[in-house]
Amino acid sequence: MFSLVVMIVMVMMIILLDSKLFWWMFVWCCVILLLVSLSMWFNPLDLVSCYGSVFIVDNYSVGLISLTILVCGLSVLSSVRDVLKSGNGGSAFIISVLSLMLVLIICFVISSFLSFYVMFEISLIPILLIILGWGYQPERLQAGKYMMLYTVSASLPLLVFIFIIMGDSGSVFWGWGHYTVVSKGWLVVLCSSLAFLVKLPTYGFHLWLPKAHVEAPVAGSMILAGVLLKLGGYGLIRMFGMISVISPITIVLIFCLGLGGGMLASIICFAQSDVKALVAYSSVGHMSLVLGGVFSNTSWGWFGCLLMMVAHGLCSSGLFFLASESYKSYATRSLYLVKGGLVLVPGVALLWFLMCAINMAAPPSLNLWGELMLGISILSYSVVFGVITGLMTFLSGLYSWYVYSVTQHGQCPLWVRSSSVIEEYINYLVGFVLILPLGVMGVGLTLLL
Repeated sequence: MFSLVVMIVMVMMIILLDSKLFWWMFVWCCVILLLVSLSMWFNPLDLVSCYGSVFIVDNYSVGLISLTILVCGLSVLSSVRDVLKSGNGGSAFIISVLSLMLVLIICFVISSFLSFYVMFEISLIPILLIILGWGYQPERLQAGKYMMLYTVSASLPLLVFIFIIMGDSGSVFWGWGHYTVVSKGWLVVLCSSLAFLVKLPTYGFHLWLPKAHVEAPVAGSMILAGVLLKLGGYGLIRMFGMISVISPITIVLIFCLGLGGGMLASIICFAQSDVKALVAYSSVGHMSLVLGGVFSNTSWGWFGCLLMMVAHGLCSSGLFFLASESYKSYATRSLYLVKGGLVLVPGVALLWFLMCAINMAAPPSLNLWGELMLGISILSYSVVFGVITGLMTFLSGLYSWYVYSVTQHGQCPLWVRSSSVIEEYINYLVGFVLILPLGVMGVGLTLLL
């Protein structure tokens, strides 16, 4: 794990020395880092500790580290024409993405709750710089303000909770075999979970997310939806093991907050006219299932959370990438104006079809296994919440099909001509690299289970 950190620092130094080498050097190093992180999946041990108790790596961390490296590398590829080749601060952009990737990798491997909190807050700085520096509209200043106010203010109760743990047991380390047993009231549980509920995000704490996505560049949207939102689910999984007793009323309240809000977010998707805002609200609905899976306290629920976070990270990144490509062709993201993509660019229309099918958990995608495991774990807790989960799945399929049919069928606007559409092989590469792992892992789980 230390070698991953050293390699990222070396790439940052190369970028500062010679800016002409930066983007392809970054991509190749991401490929190497991804291979190294994936090799950890084949480790026969369930838990690998290195450097004493500083770093701790298990299936959750390895899966999210691999997701981080893949999404960050593809986000750079998707920005080659807009940022890197246009001379719009390419070196600073790469440094920001590398810094964010380094912070996220440390977040997923650090074993100290206090260190995790520090890196959790530091991760806001690079993504804020990406949104403010390479965003589209002047409203990006308001979006950055919303994001900082929501996340920083909600994380203060978590810091108090960490100090409570430190005072009770004298240790803030987590990991299998290192959990600290803390038994507190429902108010402490909710306050300590608030930072992760905002980061997830849960409905009611989500207002910063659509604003940030709409104003962020394509790389910012891909990293924000693909990786940063997973800090909330990862933190909930780690924190849940540190609390020995949670009252049933608290669990029911969190289920109602998460699943009920997820269903409302799925309904709100039909009222959106901006493609990126619709995808952002669909993220709220999908990630609410992760909240239910964590608090179901079952092995299927926790493994389903991992599958859902990985699958949603790849799928939502792909949808935001396709929304950005549509904006380049149509100069708008309005669903009332983006029409006829199937005639205009058939290759991108194929990517739209595959991404929308995966987003609605069509077999044999990884999303299907994630939703099945989470649905079973939630149903095992209560039949009522199982019904809500079924409605959310139905609505997910409905708005995914709605997005595809509206954007790819119909007559093209008069101001759009096929000669004005720029097709690059790198766009198809990014799309299919995001789709391929979802299909391969889904088929692999089908054969294994």
